[in-house]
Amino acid sequence: MAKINLKGLRHAYGANPQTDADWALKRLDVEWQDGGAYALLGPSGCGKTTLLNIISGLIHPTEGRIVFDDEDVTDLAPDDRHIAQVFQFPVVYDTMTVYDNLAFPLRNRGVAEDVVDQRVRAMADMLDLTSTLTRRASGLTADGKQKISLGRGLVREDVNVIMFDEPLTVIDPHLKWQLRSKLKELHQRVRATMIYVTHDQTEALTFADKVVVMKDGEVVQVGTPIDLFERPQHTFVGHFIGSPGMNVLPCAVDNGEARIGDRIVSTENAGAVTAGATGLEIGVRPEFISFADEGLPVSVTKVTDTGRFRIVDTSFEGRSIKLLAGEGTPIPSENAHLAFRTDKTRIYENGWIVASETGA
Repeated sequence: MAKINLKGLRHAYGANPQTDADWALKRLDVEWQDGGAYALLGPSGCGKTTLLNIISGLIHPTEGRIVFDDEDVTDLAPDDRHIAQVFQFPVVYDTMTVYDNLAFPLRNRGVAEDVVDQRVRAMADMLDLTSTLTRRASGLTADGKQKISLGRGLVREDVNVIMFDEPLTVIDPHLKWQLRSKLKELHQRVRATMIYVTHDQTEALTFADKVVVMKDGEVVQVGTPIDLFERPQHTFVGHFIGSPGMNVLPCAVDNGEARIGDRIVSTENAGAVTAGATGLEIGVRPEFISFADEGLPVSVTKVTDTGRFRIVDTSFEGRSIKLLAGEGTPIPSENAHLAFRTDKTRIYENGWIVASETGA
């Protein structure tokens, strides 16, 4: 297991990159602590798998260094980095038994057979594979095969990091929750450094202690699931995480007061906006908006009942604003007004949060 440092990392697939658009990964400086559970989260094409393959050594970065603990591994081959990688589709030997599949990484490294047996049986017990150890892998379902892939990554004790590249894509939806829970349990038991790549916010937020959110080849925020939800540093994070995502509304700020249209809206950080700032927007999650006797006047355009709460779509001067209403909360049919919770309503400039007066 190792602490991982990415220092000044950039990568382009073409020769002689000239513009930002030429870089698949823009400059990254990221540190992962030894034994942590991390997720790389972002939409398809944002650079998640490229970054994972650079860490594992399958791709050599155009610029920058990769350091495991105090060792620079940038120029080392994948098999010299002591990496375990679980791919999107199960990689198993169908003609081998489950036991032999799990034993293969250890036997390949000359581990004594009694140690192999001990490790294989312990891993099979963790993954609920004990009853299938003598069966050929070809007879297992997709989730069973992916459990073998997970086990092969975890069975070794000499790995620096275990990486998962969207490992639940081929798993039936009703089994995903079970495997996500199993991964979390395994991390707590083995305390290996784990990096999990996904575009699914539920997978990222339920697995990881910290999430690295990526967009267009760059990291826009690193934080705990609570950090990302409570204080998104970029409007993309607010929009991408949450269901529904954060409301983002064009605004103006004058003399420390934020306005949507001609209506003043109280925010946490409007006083920190500099004179002449452009590209200003208010960000507020639906969870932090409520109906009130006075406030922003809106018309209710749609109500969607999700069972636990209702998603209410409203409109103010053509701007869509969503809020969540609990069961039993009255929804006005006319003369509706919205109140935003001040400490959760923030100004963003060109996508990025404006630092408040306290520097937070």
